Amino acid sequence: MKKGKKQKLEAAGWRVGSAADFLGLSPEEAAIVDMKVALAAGVKSRRMARGLTQGDLASRLGSSQSRIAKLEGSDPSVSIDLLMRALLALGASRAELAKLIGKKSSRAA
Repeated sequence: MKKGKKQKLEAAGWRVGSAADFLGLSPEEAAIVDMKVALAAGVKSRRMARGLTQGDLASRLGSSQSRIAKLEGSDPSVSIDLLMRALLALGASRAELAKLIGKKSSRAA
């Protein structure tokens, strides 16, 4: 957020912070959320790059299309295990998984 906009919001009585601040997440919890979001984005981009539908990926994983939609939308009910399995099914290497996990989110407000 631009400094001027932040100052205007604060002057109007608004508190400005990150989603982690708003939700009261610990640094560890915020890191897990960031990892899950990065993994979900990685699944979607890999799936699309390979020209697969959500249904195609669901078939490979023995899951449903709606579950893949939730996975790609970073639904909190989706496990890190399923995110990793999806990436591996799409041909991601361990190094690529590590690179995705290491990405820092830019979701701070």
